[in-house]
Order: sequence, then C-alpha cells, then structure tokens
Amino acid sequence: MITPIVQFGTSRFLQAHADLFFCEGRPARAITVVQSSGDSARAARLGALAAPEGFPVRVRGMMDGAVLDEERRVTSVKRTLSTALDWAELSRVITEEAEIILSNTSDSGFDAQPADTEARPSQAMSYPAKLFHLLSARFAAGKAPLTIYPMELIPENGTILRARVLEIAAQQGADATLIDWLSACLWVNSLVDRIVSEPIDPVGAVAEPYALWAIEAQEGLVAPVDHPSVQMVPDLEQIERLKLHILNLGHTAMAAFWMAGDADPDAIVRELLAGEVGGKVKAVMETEVLPGFALRGLGDEARAYMSVTLERFANPFLDHRIADIAQNHAQKLERRIGAFLAWVREVDPAFAAPTLDALCAREDA
Repeated sequence: MITPIVQFGTSRFLQAHADLFFCEGRPARAITVVQSSGDSARAARLGALAAPEGFPVRVRGMMDGAVLDEERRVTSVKRTLSTALDWAELSRVITEEAEIILSNTSDSGFDAQPADTEARPSQAMSYPAKLFHLLSARFAAGKAPLTIYPMELIPENGTILRARVLEIAAQQGADATLIDWLSACLWVNSLVDRIVSEPIDPVGAVAEPYALWAIEAQEGLVAPVDHPSVQMVPDLEQIERLKLHILNLGHTAMAAFWMAGDADPDAIVRELLAGEVGGKVKAVMETEVLPGFALRGLGDEARAYMSVTLERFANPFLDHRIADIAQNHAQKLERRIGAFLAWVREVDPAFAAPTLDALCAREDA
C-alpha cells in the first residue's frame, strides 16, 4: 500500500473536502491520515476513517435551483496514524511514500510551543515543529522535496508555514544544505471553503453542495487532483478576502452575538439567521462590512458574495451548530474581524465600525 498523500488532521471538514475530492477526482489518490493532537477521545474516529467500505459524506442543499440530497462514499483514506503513538511509521511513510502533505490543524495550529526548540520530536511540539523533524528525516534519506498544502484559514498559509518551519530549522542549527532542501519544497498558498455542519457517527459528515479549494499557482506546481471544486488561480487575494471577511466574519459575528445572549448550546445557524441574532449580523454586514469592501474597490463583488453567503447560511438541510463555530473564538475574532478592520484602515484610518470594534474589544476586556 502506497499513500502519496499524507494529511494532518481528522476533522469532518477534511472528510467532506479533500478526502472526498481525492476519492472522486482523477487520478484517485490514496491518503494516510495523521492525528496530530493526540486526543484519545478521537480514537474511534481515527480507526473508522480507513475502513475498507469507506465512510459517508451526505451532501444536502440547493444546487442550480434544484434540491440535492445524496450520500457519497469516501474510500481514499487507506491508513491512519497518530503522532503520539506512531512516530516511527509516520516518518517512514513521509520518507518513502509521500508526494504531498496536507494540513488543517485549527486556527491556532501554527502557534509556537515551548517544546518547539527541543532537539528531538515530541507530542508537545506545534505542527510546524513536528513537520520540520519529519522533513529533516526525509532529507537525511536523500529523498526529493515535497509539495506542502496547508489548508488552515490563514492568509498566505503556505508562505507562513514555510517561514515558521525555516525559523525552527534555524533554532535547531540546521545546516545550509537542509535549509536549501526545505526551501526547495513547494509551499502552497491555498484557500478552502465548504460548510460542513455535523458529523456522522463514528466518522463521516453532512455538508452543503458548495465546495472550493482555490490554489495559488507557482512555478512547478500542478493541481493535486482534477476535480470541479479544485481551482488553480494566479492570486488568492480577492477570494481570500471575500471568504474570510464575509462568510467567516459573518459566522464569528453571529457567534459573538449568540454568546452575548442566551447562548443556547443547541442553536443552529439558519434559525439564528431568521431571528434577532441574524438581524444583527445582516446589519453589521450592511453598515460596516460592505462599506469596508467598497473602500477597497470590491463593493460589487462583496455584495454578490454576501448574497450567496446568506443563502448558504439559510440552507434548510444543514443543522450547523453555532457552538461549533464558536470554538477558538478569540483567534477567530482576531483573524476574521480584527484583520478586516486593519485591512480597511490601511485605506481610511478613520473608518467607522463601532459594532465590529466592540466585538473585538469585548474579547480583549
């Protein structure tokens, strides 16, 4: 069994996104999925991911004006490993089999950890530090550089991950030949988008029809799979800003308004959208978000994208729990709302956004 794709992350998002694409697309690609968190509560999920019969992804919603409600089977995952339990085998797979490394390790997955400067790999390290040690082992075996696709929702995620790994390499005293080899890997900026609303036990997910994996082109890079949802683009800036500062900002603002109210743990997005919380979200979009995009010359594009986004939020088939969106709320406020305000205020330092400013200030208080 050879798995040219090594994926760090076991989330239901990845199950309904990259794992499904590698199953449906051409060529079909086999995946080793790696749990990097060491969370024992997810052991059942890890075991079920590689079941020979695959796992279900239920796609539900409106597509081209018609109802789509179908189940697809994902059979691309062939092996599962844990950084906490299977380091030697993981190192072997990356050294001998891997062509592509994917990751989606949460919004805080790149954050430095005290253990990152240790000479030997440990579970307490951040994902970039673990990746450095795994790539170093591949280099030591004389193997070719890899293509690395971070899928974390961070602008210029490939550039940032490359910089973090090279910083760790310097801290570890890596020699020039290893630094050059790491630099020769293709560190790819990409953006992913799909609302994946709920899990299927023990593994699988319910997702909307809309899906996107936008990949920024660079010399020597080819698409990882031929699939309708995978797009190679010359630049991610516009797609990234629309997605991050409308869809994701809208989700985070909704979570903030929800937490300030009764915070019903079972509340779902479409119901909130139809009520008082949704009214606040629509108001802040209209009075603060769209004017900010207009200042950046993207007013028409933002209004069209917001219309599609609100339709996606209202999907009657998806029970998208706001409590799930509210996880890692502080980091999401910074990257989705704080970054939007900083971006707009590069053009107009006096840009007024009292509601968005208040949401950020409430978290800082």
